[in-house]
Amino acid sequence: MNSNNINQPETQTSQTPESIFPVEIIVSLATGPLLLGVLCGKASFKFLQALGEASEEVFRGDRLPVLQFPKVESEGD
Repeated sequence: MNSNNINQPETQTSQTPESIFPVEIIVSLATGPLLLGVLCGKASFKFLQALGEASEEVFRGDRLPVLQFPKVESEGD
């Protein structure tokens, strides 16, 4: 009689349900659009930053025309 098997509980292997597509294929198919999204995000950030800098240049004081205000003479002079 083998005493080693008496006190050890039986271990059952858990069976995972088989999916239609393996996980490796799903991950590899999702990698391309994810990288494309990251690159588009970087490009749009750079574009918006350049647009903001260009709008700052438009509203800088040295590029705006000088307005000539008429001098108002006071009545007491």
